[in-house]
Amino acid sequence: MASSYSTDLKLELMVTGENSGTWGDKTNTNLNLLQQAVVGYQAIALTSTNTTLAMTNATISDARNAVLEFTGVLAANATVYVASGIEKTYTIKNSTTGAYTLALNQVGGASVIWSTIEKNIKGVYLDGTNAKTIDLSTLGGAISTSAAIGDFIVGPNELDTSSVTSFKVASFAVTSSGLDTSAVTSFKVASFAITSGALDTSSVTSFKIAAGAVGPTQLANTSVTAGSFTTASITVDAQGRITAASSGAGGSAGMGIPTLVSVGPASGTYTASPTANRIGVYLFAGGGGGTPATNGSGGAGGFGFWNKPITQPFASKPFAVGGGGGTPGAGGATNITCVGTANAGAGGSGNTTGASGNAPGSALAGRGPAWPESARPFVSGDNYGTAGAAGGSMCNPQPGSPGKGGILFVFENTGT
Repeated sequence: MASSYSTDLKLELMVTGENSGTWGDKTNTNLNLLQQAVVGYQAIALTSTNTTLAMTNATISDARNAVLEFTGVLAANATVYVASGIEKTYTIKNSTTGAYTLALNQVGGASVIWSTIEKNIKGVYLDGTNAKTIDLSTLGGAISTSAAIGDFIVGPNELDTSSVTSFKVASFAVTSSGLDTSAVTSFKVASFAITSGALDTSSVTSFKIAAGAVGPTQLANTSVTAGSFTTASITVDAQGRITAASSGAGGSAGMGIPTLVSVGPASGTYTASPTANRIGVYLFAGGGGGTPATNGSGGAGGFGFWNKPITQPFASKPFAVGGGGGTPGAGGATNITCVGTANAGAGGSGNTTGASGNAPGSALAGRGPAWPESARPFVSGDNYGTAGAAGGSMCNPQPGSPGKGGILFVFENTGT
């Protein structure tokens, strides 16, 4: 009978009486094939997406090696085929480059697959139909706690859901590169676990701060000393914080300082104090004189008050204070440039009383002697701007009296 060949390693199986004179050579060939199957190594460069390994009868073949290393640059997912019907074990290293998968397949069966990032060594066995992986997931038993696991990569598929607990993870064993972007969520961070030193300078932005979360205790002190300031000078920065504060020396408190009093008839000029920015002015015009020997009394002079803001310099403003009218005669108007005018009362005429003056444009208007309370301390009871009395009648003639002169008051807001 002729020789046959073994199913798995394709060794030549000689029968008795055959191969006379060549039996020794054939035996040596079989031994070399066994040596290749037990300790043989071969690096195979993959040049296409599909590569078939050979297992040739009685011939050294790449599929017979114990250890295979696949090299080359993958341009697509690649598959290496071994013929079906062969039973064998391999140690295979994936040394290819390129982000593509590598598969070992027994034609028509299941494959052992290296993922795009698995550039490692796997134990593989063929059962005649399928290629299968030899790793921790397919082995039984347990690893003793006294045994060290050196440089093994344990994938997520090899871990039971409850296998890794907190006391099995060493301090600082999990680094930032080992965390998935979405792995750490808010409910996994303990209260007060994140300190200021763990925050990047630009990490906390305004929309991450809840409304009302920043109170007085979270605000840094400025250089301002806490206290009460009068007539204060305040400096505020662009964030609305008060960075400087001091008490002032007066100058904007109220219209409390009289700076000009003039009784008519008189004239002159007025210059405001340099610190004043508002003045209060009382203008009283002169009263008209009465008519002698008749019932014609003079008219009262006009009165007005002006509350006026001024712009510095407010200097050399002419003023005139009207005198009282004769018997008979009109009084004089009182005015100050850039402020206003109080018109005088008219003189009496026969039995007719003269018309009273007025104060157009004033904030408060009237006619003498209706003095406002604020002016009473300065007029000393003298009825400035009042009209002259009539001179009686034809049956009881009297010399009529002249009208009273006007008066001017100026107040500035330079007091405390």
